[in-house]
Amino acid sequence: MTGFVITPPTTASLAISGSDQVFPLRRVFCVGRNYAAHAREMGADPDREPPFFFSKPADAVVPASGTLPYPPATRELHHEVELVVALKEGGADIAPERALDLVWGYAVGLDLTRRDLQAIAKKDGRPWDMAKGFDASAPCSPLQPLSCTGHPQQGRIWLEVNGELKQEGNLDEMIWPVADVISYLSRFVTLAPGDLIFTGTPSGVGALNPGDRVRGGVEGVTTFELVVAGE
Repeated sequence: MTGFVITPPTTASLAISGSDQVFPLRRVFCVGRNYAAHAREMGADPDREPPFFFSKPADAVVPASGTLPYPPATRELHHEVELVVALKEGGADIAPERALDLVWGYAVGLDLTRRDLQAIAKKDGRPWDMAKGFDASAPCSPLQPLSCTGHPQQGRIWLEVNGELKQEGNLDEMIWPVADVISYLSRFVTLAPGDLIFTGTPSGVGALNPGDRVRGGVEGVTTFELVVAGE
């Protein structure tokens, strides 16, 4: 019988609200510039650009609670609050009208970005991996089952830092709604149960500093609160 030469890594997972069970994580996909105002603040044209995607490691997903470590190798850590979709089914070339049938539930997360490293990568035509896929770069609230949220089509999405509102928008401002995001992504990869999709952020992204207290949420889904570790 064939065995592993080292102990297999623990399966990454995400807590489920009100349950002792957890949701196993397979892959984490993120949609770039999916709100028009954010696309403009990042220098893009929201009327012309199709959705694009990047990934984070599954074990970059950590609880959006308690104390969040400030990552090394950056002096410009940015927050991006997002609606997160968890899939219970998968497939390829999924039609938009069937895409929402794949959803298990929703959460609220942060796509944390080492913005200084991302700027260098963009300038030099290099990959974004170290700017987007570092340890603890995807804090996420517990998952809310679909029975608790339905499919949120509209509702306020927001983030505060030290009590000051930094990001605010509405889910109905997404350039590509959730069903379209799932369908479009499935043209490029075969989706599977356990996949998470971060669906983009509204305008107002900005820096987080050691000691900052961060609160955010999506109306009808959930809220979160955490503190960035001090130096």
